[in-house]
Amino acid sequence: MGQYTLPDMPYDYAALEPAITGEILELHHAKHHAAYVKGANDTLDKLAEARDKGEFGGIVGLEKTFAFNLSGHVLHTIFWQNLSPDGGDRPDGELGDAIIEHFGSFEAFQKQLTTATTLVQGSGWGVLAWEPLGRRLIVEQVYDHHGNVGMNATPLLVFDAWEHAYYLQYRNVRPDYVEKLWSLINWTDVIARFDAARA
Repeated sequence: MGQYTLPDMPYDYAALEPAITGEILELHHAKHHAAYVKGANDTLDKLAEARDKGEFGGIVGLEKTFAFNLSGHVLHTIFWQNLSPDGGDRPDGELGDAIIEHFGSFEAFQKQLTTATTLVQGSGWGVLAWEPLGRRLIVEQVYDHHGNVGMNATPLLVFDAWEHAYYLQYRNVRPDYVEKLWSLINWTDVIARFDAARA
């Protein structure tokens, strides 16, 4: 059975400077993301042990721990791909059209995702997602890594609002960090996720 593994970064740690320093990116990837990968694998081992022994008294805590770590791993993996040193601007084509259809304008979408990310209470994420039941784009606030999300939605663009993503550089001014993320968005990656989600 496969183990979760930490993905390689698609660029050097210093590639996103000055928006995100190499020091932050290295700590974020090599320490924080790595910890979620280890946490997911360790929890799978504990779940297997519980099954082998037929002892399920701790199942609620184990399931919650697994969801937390796996979701952290998934969201960070998307986050690295969503960013690029050559990013920014705005999408065109079908994603650009869908943003206008579902949010009214790119500017309205940008403001909603910025506000959702900035105002996450405590730690979490702002997410642009595809919701297949209504066949529409939605913005979600993710608390920690997995709370307050639509069960059906597929993340396309994720903004990490945990303090470890920005505090060393932006201190407690999360809005400045979120504003800089817009200059890094790899719309090619977001469009590919949009196309795959709709398919």
